Amino acid sequence: MERNLALVAMFAALIAALGLIPKLTLGFGVPITAQTMGVMLCGTVLGARRGALAVLLFLALVALGLPLLAGGRGGLGVFATPSVGFLVGWPVAAFVTGLIVQNWRGNLAVVSAVASVLGGIVVLYGFGVVGMAFMLDKTLAEAALLVTAFIPGDVLKAVLAGGITSGLAKARPNSILSRG
Repeated sequence: MERNLALVAMFAALIAALGLIPKLTLGFGVPITAQTMGVMLCGTVLGARRGALAVLLFLALVALGLPLLAGGRGGLGVFATPSVGFLVGWPVAAFVTGLIVQNWRGNLAVVSAVASVLGGIVVLYGFGVVGMAFMLDKTLAEAALLVTAFIPGDVLKAVLAGGITSGLAKARPNSILSRG
């Protein structure tokens, strides 16, 4: 129990630390950040339940006003921006990513990368497109076209998440709770 709590807090801190990498805000108000890789890692390393809890803890801290999002953003106001769909989708993305890694056997690097693509990109983009369409007063198709700008960077993050998860498994096999 204590170990799980510590890991959930540590991965929430990892997402916050990845927010220190400078963001690149696109013209329609949604930034490209490294924090989505943290969400992917929550799922690939901690598994579905713990990964989603780590992201929920992070979002609760953001909602309380801590400036933990890339660029030093925080507070309830961030949930009224074009990024809202992505933020709401983060826990679901971590959960789906973790669920895939928990249930799909095979090479951990490949499984984690594919899980990160499916959960951390496909599922997350579903939430992101809906949020952007609503906040920017666009159709779903128009919002979907806007998110294509994120695809190359997010695929790179998914591959990195797979490599990091595999490397961590080799260095500390018992630390990959998604395979426990």
